[in-house]
Amino acid sequence: MKTDATPEQEKAVIKRIEEMGFKSHVIHGQDRDVIGAIGHEKKKLDLMALQTHAGVEAVIPISKPYKLAGRELHPKPTAVKVGSLKIGPGTFAVMAGPCSVESEAQIVKTAQSVKAAGAQILRGGAYKPRTSPYDFQGLAEEGLRLLEIAKAETGLPLVTEVMSQRDVERVERSADILQVGARNVQNFALLKELGQAKKPVLLKRGMSTTIKEWLMSAEYILSEGNRDVILCERGIRTFETATRNTLDLSAVPVLREQTHLPVIIDPSHGTGVRDYVPPMAMAAAAVGADGLMVEVHPTPETALSDGAQSLTLEMFSAMMAKLKPLIELVGRSL
Repeated sequence: MKTDATPEQEKAVIKRIEEMGFKSHVIHGQDRDVIGAIGHEKKKLDLMALQTHAGVEAVIPISKPYKLAGRELHPKPTAVKVGSLKIGPGTFAVMAGPCSVESEAQIVKTAQSVKAAGAQILRGGAYKPRTSPYDFQGLAEEGLRLLEIAKAETGLPLVTEVMSQRDVERVERSADILQVGARNVQNFALLKELGQAKKPVLLKRGMSTTIKEWLMSAEYILSEGNRDVILCERGIRTFETATRNTLDLSAVPVLREQTHLPVIIDPSHGTGVRDYVPPMAMAAAAVGADGLMVEVHPTPETALSDGAQSLTLEMFSAMMAKLKPLIELVGRSL
C-alpha cells in the first residue's frame, strides 16, 4: 500500500482479495502496510488488477511457494511466545527431558534437575512413535498426567508429541507446545488440525525431508491460522552409519535466509550418541540456532527408549555450564 493509504482503502483491498478467493494477511510496517494474498498459484495473475485500486502502490508476485513461512511477506524474524518465555531473536531456549515419560519419580526428578541446570522447557514423550510395534509406545494419557505433575512441581512449560488428529485436543489441554515428530512432518491432516490449535507447534524435520518440503509443511499449519511455529532440525538420513542420523547444521543459515520462523536443534536424535550431544549443542549455538531440544534421563541405562543418546543429569548440567558463556558470546541470553 502507499504510505498515505487510508484505513478505508486498505479494507477495500482486503475485501476484494477475499472476494477473489484468496486469504488476506496484513503486515503493519513502520512506514506502510503490506497485504499478502494467499491462495492458488494459478490465480495470481488475477491479483494484478488490484494495481488500479486506490491506495495501492504495487502488486508484487511472491516467488516462494511457502508464502506465510517465507521472508517476502514477513522480513523480520518471529519470536514465538510460550507463557512468559520467548523463542526467537536474542534468546536461546533449552528444552530438556526424557524421550519417554516412565514414572512420576523419573519425570519429576528430571524436571527439577534440568531446571536447576538452566533449561526453561520440559520435554517428555507420552505418545511414542516407534519403528517396531513391540517396543514401548508411551504411557499416553497417564504420561500427560505425569507431565502435568512435573510442571506443577517446577513451573516448567511442557513440550510433548502429538501423533494423530484425535489426540490434538487432549494433548493441547496439557502441553504448552505441541510437537510434530519426524515421521509426521507430512501428515497433512494432522498439520491442518494443529493449524487450528491455540498453542505453538514445534515441527521436526523428517528423516528424508528437504528444506523446501519442511517449510511447505510449516505452511500447512500457518495457513490454518496458527502463526506460532518453531522448526526443529533433528538430523537427516544419509549413507553414514557412525551416527544415528546426520545433523544438518547448515540448515540453520539456509533457514535464516528462507524463513522468519525460529529454528532449534535436536543433537540427541541428530547423533544418537550421548558423547556427541554436548559438542553438537555448542555448534548449534555457534551457528545461530534459537535453542536446543536435548534428551536427559536420570538412569539412561534403564531407559525404555533412546537411552544411548540420553545425557545423564550430571552430563546435562556440565554441558549447560559450558554452553552459557558461548550463548552470551553470540549475543543471546538464556
